[in-house]
Amino acid sequence: MTLTTTAVLVPLLPFLGAVAGFLLGRRTPGFVRPLAVLPTLAAAALAVSVAVEQGGGPATDVATELTPTGSIPIDLALHIDGFAALIAVLVGVVATCVQIYSTGYLRDDPRYPSYAALVSLFTSAMLLVVYTGDLMVLLVGWEVMGICSYFLVGHYWETEAARAASLKAFLVTKLGDVPFLFGIFALAADAGTFRITGILGQVADGGLDHPTLIALLLLGGVAGKSAQFPLHTWLPDAMAGPTPVSALIHAATMVAAGVYVVARLLPVFAASAAALVVLAVMAAITMVGSGLAALAQDDIKRVLAYSTVGQLGYMLGALAVGDRGAAVFHLLTHGAFKALLFLGAGVIIHAAGTNSLAAMSRMSGLSRRIPDACWTVTVALLALAAIPPFAGFFSKEAVLGAAEHAATGGAHGIPGAAGWTVLIAGMLTALLTAAYAARLWLLAFKGKGAEAPQHGPQPVVMNAMLWVLFLPTVALGLAGPYLPDWFDGRSLTPTLNTSVLGTGLALIGGLVTYAAWRHTSALAARAPLGAVAVAPEAAPGLAEELAIESHAPAYGDAAGAPDPADPGRLLLGPLHRHAAVGFHLDAVYSALFVRPVRAAATLVAFLDREVVDTYVRGAGAAPRWLGAAVRRAQTGNVQTYLGALLAGSLVLALAAVLIATGTGA
Repeated sequence: MTLTTTAVLVPLLPFLGAVAGFLLGRRTPGFVRPLAVLPTLAAAALAVSVAVEQGGGPATDVATELTPTGSIPIDLALHIDGFAALIAVLVGVVATCVQIYSTGYLRDDPRYPSYAALVSLFTSAMLLVVYTGDLMVLLVGWEVMGICSYFLVGHYWETEAARAASLKAFLVTKLGDVPFLFGIFALAADAGTFRITGILGQVADGGLDHPTLIALLLLGGVAGKSAQFPLHTWLPDAMAGPTPVSALIHAATMVAAGVYVVARLLPVFAASAAALVVLAVMAAITMVGSGLAALAQDDIKRVLAYSTVGQLGYMLGALAVGDRGAAVFHLLTHGAFKALLFLGAGVIIHAAGTNSLAAMSRMSGLSRRIPDACWTVTVALLALAAIPPFAGFFSKEAVLGAAEHAATGGAHGIPGAAGWTVLIAGMLTALLTAAYAARLWLLAFKGKGAEAPQHGPQPVVMNAMLWVLFLPTVALGLAGPYLPDWFDGRSLTPTLNTSVLGTGLALIGGLVTYAAWRHTSALAARAPLGAVAVAPEAAPGLAEELAIESHAPAYGDAAGAPDPADPGRLLLGPLHRHAAVGFHLDAVYSALFVRPVRAAATLVAFLDREVVDTYVRGAGAAPRWLGAAVRRAQTGNVQTYLGALLAGSLVLALAAVLIATGTGA
């Protein structure tokens, strides 16, 4: 097959698998798992084939007009270059691991057929976004992912948390999609085409008429899809869905789509210094805020969710300083170790005896019960914390090196303010990332909560997928020297200054967290039996406040009493209560938007009921009353009719006399 044919099959096969799953899943249960796994596995293999054939050579562009529009045409276009080929491999591999893992994780779930079909459709939509060369076709995949996330996050629709989380994810991302759509229209109007190559050619030739406006509109959609401040609040709540879905969303689809779009259209953003500064500030706030929030979470999946928000901030920070290679490199390594972390969290949740949430403060004895998860998750956390020689170190240092290069004026056309903003926030986030990674490991595997009952052996496929993802988590960083030709030609080798400083801060964060854990453990050991040592700021009702503001259930579904040795409370101090609820951003949105909208809706309903309906009822009542009066006059008595006629004649005659008299006077 030609490269073009192979590339077309990559998103097509999961789509066909999804259609077959929807049509045949419930009728032929024996075909559900093959329909889920085989098309996605074949797509992953074909994506690898495309990447090998494409390599770092010139981009492959093929297009045919989809339909005449009378103005700007819409094309079925294929655009494959090095980084698109690599991201497609990431999507295919992670989706395959998720589908195989799900056969064990959801083996007794009655809704598994629809779940598997939705995962296939999700995968197909992301692959369409990656391979397409037309922004309108990209928008189709972009929106299909939003629909799939709504259904998958709400998979456990029996629970209020899942229903609320799915609705929140849909609405918040749609809020960002509105300016994104207008940004695409404005971009096409300026460039005269929806084709990505045409747009980039227009930027290179003479620029756009409104680059800042276009870039800021597009950033609205990116902030929603990639969960960046201020539209990031949906992602932690989306943890109410099945854990394999979380792995797919966080590692290879949905949130990665926003980063991919900015990377693909980076020259558009680079044409506006103001847009780059806004992007840098957005990424910096997201990185630091999510790191603090992650350090205060108790549910293991919410910790990983805030971690994803922060790592996406790193990627967008790299794009803000003009380095697409560093951003995509971190996207690739993050996809590997974050998928491993979430699938490992699924094993932990299964072992802890919960459904979709697991409070780390209630875990105990898991390191010996799930050794595969313990070892692989440990390595993934080291990669997350950017500890060498694991993959996360190389990609995160590439981001920090790019920020340092821009901060010192080495990047042409990139504002120094953007470089310094990303560099300082990135260093602080390195400290926080190592702190919450160490805290997660200590509470999950060395915690002293009451041990949950054994729930049987782990399915083999679940542990197998952990070891499959373990390999790129360990080794993918070593591919850095070979990747520049696949991107923009810039070196991805870590620089000395940021490597030493970043690694030093990570080690400090991990060691300080360990010391805080030892201190709180010692205090808990000396406390009276049954007493729980908590910080003074942790007033009663924190779990309830968490439940209200995050729409998640209070942490009570794991067995046993909570472990009082939580270093996060000691490290954050008075900030812990606010960080635990995402700095009350949901409450702010509720006060600024939800309550006013509800009040306006109540007013409109009152006006509609008491004013508009009154006029409508009056308009109907007046003819009815007139008709009743006329009906009463129709008695059928001839004498009455003659009397009325005579009376009317007299009235008319009298009126004529009065008028004539008045005229004569």
